[in-house]
Amino acid sequence: MRLFALVLTLAGFLAGRSHAEIADAIARIKPSVVIVGSFKSTDSPRFRLRGTGFVVGNGNTVVTNAHVLPSDSEDLTGTSLVVQVRVADRELQMRQAEVLEVDRMHDLVLLRFQGAAAPAAAVRDSDGVREGQSIAFMGFPIGGVLGFSPVTHRGMISSITPSAVPTPTARLLNESTIRGARAGAFDIFQLDATAYPGNSGGPLFDPDKGDVLGVVNMVFIKGTRESALSQPSGISYAIPSKFILQLLERARIK
Repeated sequence: MRLFALVLTLAGFLAGRSHAEIADAIARIKPSVVIVGSFKSTDSPRFRLRGTGFVVGNGNTVVTNAHVLPSDSEDLTGTSLVVQVRVADRELQMRQAEVLEVDRMHDLVLLRFQGAAAPAAAVRDSDGVREGQSIAFMGFPIGGVLGFSPVTHRGMISSITPSAVPTPTARLLNESTIRGARAGAFDIFQLDATAYPGNSGGPLFDPDKGDVLGVVNMVFIKGTRESALSQPSGISYAIPSKFILQLLERARIK
């Protein structure tokens, strides 16, 4: 009985420690998470959420997915690219942003925003990430329908897999799969947790330490891997953080 009681006590201690660690990790990374969107004074609403991003480097640069940027087909007259930065616990401040560098192959973009710097997230090299490893990710799911408070989900790395898979027939080829084949496949993280539109560009992070391990991706990767499916799956993906570090190195951001 004493041994059983000791086991229960140890299990309770470890569970409590785990909960405390993710709470600390969320508190650490939350100030770095931003809303990426566009602003046009003549629209209603004037602000349109396009995705999530997070502050890196010197505190004035943001990483997000390249596909959240306005497309060439959109009427951009009078439209500004903006990020909303957290300046207090519940207060967001809109800042004008510009594109510094785009990595189309890995669907990443580096933005620079005006004004005071924000807390930067720590980005860890993802080469040490393993299948089965616990992860968490944060963002603004379903385009802000649930409000502009960042939401955290937990899960694990269910697979480390190529970004594109062979298409069984030419009939199933589309722009995404052709682009992926030309660019060359690279390893991505498949997650067992469900992300939603609006989570795109958000940080995938270590739930113990809060270090960024990747970038959630809801369109680019899903299109290349699931083009053969008549009904899209609920599987979520993330781009490993080593490509963020390469992007920052090319832009000379430390």
